[in-house]
Amino acid sequence: MVDIATRVWNHKWKIDPIVRSLIDTDFYKLLMCQSVFRNQPGARVTFSLINRTGDIRLAELIDEGELREHLDHVRSLSLTRGESTWLRGNTFYGKRQMFRPDFMEWFERLRLPDYSLEVRDGQYELTFEGAWPEVMMWEIPALTILMELRGRAVLHGMQKFELQVLYARAMTKLWEKVERLRGVADLRISDFGTRRRHSFLWQDWCVQAMMEGLGGAFIGTSNCLIAMRREVEAIGTNAHELPMVHAAMARDDAELAQAPYRVLEDWHEEHDGNLRIILPDTYGTEEFLKRAPDWLARWTGIRIDSGDPAAGAETAIAWWRSRGEDPAKKLVIFSDGLDVDRILELHAAFNGRVRVSFGWGTLLTNDFRGLVPQDALRPFSLVCKAAAVNGRPTVKLSDNPNKSMGPAEEVERYKRVFGLGAQQAMEVLV
Repeated sequence: MVDIATRVWNHKWKIDPIVRSLIDTDFYKLLMCQSVFRNQPGARVTFSLINRTGDIRLAELIDEGELREHLDHVRSLSLTRGESTWLRGNTFYGKRQMFRPDFMEWFERLRLPDYSLEVRDGQYELTFEGAWPEVMMWEIPALTILMELRGRAVLHGMQKFELQVLYARAMTKLWEKVERLRGVADLRISDFGTRRRHSFLWQDWCVQAMMEGLGGAFIGTSNCLIAMRREVEAIGTNAHELPMVHAAMARDDAELAQAPYRVLEDWHEEHDGNLRIILPDTYGTEEFLKRAPDWLARWTGIRIDSGDPAAGAETAIAWWRSRGEDPAKKLVIFSDGLDVDRILELHAAFNGRVRVSFGWGTLLTNDFRGLVPQDALRPFSLVCKAAAVNGRPTVKLSDNPNKSMGPAEEVERYKRVFGLGAQQAMEVLV
């Protein structure tokens, strides 16, 4: 096992880059990229960095030259032969050859496109623009680089034994969480913590701790590189990016109203089983489900990623019943801001009523709260989202208005088209 504290003490970026591989990314990015490659390869999309935690002024913490070095390093990466063999030949979700030969040939040639980096009011404005299948692959590397550079900046002045103690305390903190989850009947939990992790090495350690501590209750990781190296399942389906981009391409309000369902029609053609998971909250869960076609009710389950998770699960259960489906056979994946208390609470409330699963993110792979002075390693909310398509802005409404994005006039238009009423704002921790 890697001595993380020693590696941190010895950091020299040229021999220890933050992003080591193009598959050091979330599995759903690859699934979505293949779908985009097939259905919308010519769409021109702009991705932008958004720091929702404004008091963490990244440009004052992270050296611009060092940031550029890491971004440039990512542009030099390509798939290795072993990575390509794993993607081409491995079984994912019970399916061999999940990735088609034409997509794999494109992916093997891929080099990530250029970026634009500016500083404004203590924050980095980082954008990527180009063909959708190419620029979408920047999202996860950009986030992981900035998150780890922020951590390195905080840890820079610490001595070797301070680092040893820090990581020992962090390991103990995580292991105590694992112990609380041990023995919970029917628990199904996976690592969703790539995008806002403390570091690659720390995420890898967290996965190993979950494997040993939880056994069969740990069902996999969203991180493809770790899944390959640790021989665990790669977990993931789709994300808000697909409906956001398709909605922005709609020519009128009628097309806009149907855009989220057209996206899932494409997905329905490509995937089955546990890959048929609805993410309904992009433009409001309740209205999405009210207008949803009956064939969507036959999908395997729903992922709840914003708003009150218990209310979201109750809404899903009522919807399935109204469409003649048995909720006990459906899968509900909770994935928003989870930590042990919330996991245990939701599991107790819904296990048996539905099949429950948890995608544990930032508070698995980046919980250093209370371990350094001024809580300088506390997690924060950093995202990289599709901001424009073919020159038109994207919009996300969410079940939590604090997660919404887009120009005010377009937000109001989307609320009208999707019939979104009053919402309850909730704190966005991560």
